[in-house]
Amino acid sequence: MRSLLLPAGCVLLGMVVVLTLIGAFYLPYPPEALGTPYLPPCGAHPFGTDWFGRDVLSRVMAGGKVSLGIAGAAVAMGGSAGLLIGALAGYYGGLLDELLMGAVNLIMALPAILMALVLLLVLGPGWYGVTAAIALFNVPYFARIVRGSFLSLRERDFVTAARAYGAGTSRIILRHLFPNALSPLLVQLTTSLSTALLVEASLSYLGLGPQPPQPSWGRMLREAQSYFSLSPWPAIFPGLVLAMAVMGLNLLGDGLQELRIQGVKSPNSRGSSPGRRWGRRLPLGGRSGRRRSGGDPG
Repeated sequence: MRSLLLPAGCVLLGMVVVLTLIGAFYLPYPPEALGTPYLPPCGAHPFGTDWFGRDVLSRVMAGGKVSLGIAGAAVAMGGSAGLLIGALAGYYGGLLDELLMGAVNLIMALPAILMALVLLLVLGPGWYGVTAAIALFNVPYFARIVRGSFLSLRERDFVTAARAYGAGTSRIILRHLFPNALSPLLVQLTTSLSTALLVEASLSYLGLGPQPPQPSWGRMLREAQSYFSLSPWPAIFPGLVLAMAVMGLNLLGDGLQELRIQGVKSPNSRGSSPGRRWGRRLPLGGRSGRRRSGGDPG
């Protein structure tokens, strides 16, 4: 029986992404437009209004652009730096490996919240400080995955064959090693995105994220808690959308992990290998076996 983790994750995440994309081009009301306060969900305001009469749906849609944008930018920056560090450390090894991974281990040893607060103290609260703080703590995870994959692959036959054919270092890394590390990186990508969303919401809840008038899901939750007894909708809907995004990413990662495990367990499906199922490029030239015709050669 096929697992439903992957489609369920795609549906949940897709709903949030579509809502955010629509909000990038169209909002029912300006996020700061005032109106009748404490309205429950109705036709004119599907998510109700807050204590200032602002439309909650419009603010959730606008806040998604901020929260998802920060999470995506931070993971992209941290992941890119981690890929570069892991590739250099895993491919070259030796002293370079020790220096780079020593720096990575130092980052992992530091308390994440403390370092985030220090960065925000230096850079100031807002988009750039939160993005830099989240990006920094994504570097070690991607670096360790890429380094481990490269260490196990750099002496494999297809890499040796590529060197024998005269392939340069950049070609070997980009065409033969990176594709083989793709499957664990995809899983880590979903995990990092879900964690980044929660960290951004936490920092915004503490008042260290994007500042007003920019809405974000974490700041909306903080502001709504004082008025929860009067109207719960300004807190329920941002929290629900945030939970859908995080759960969708986690389910997506679990589904990709299941596909990866199935690929490892059944490497001979129609002559393909797990690496090929995930976009792996196999050795340069040659065939995996000698075609027999009329018996073995003498």
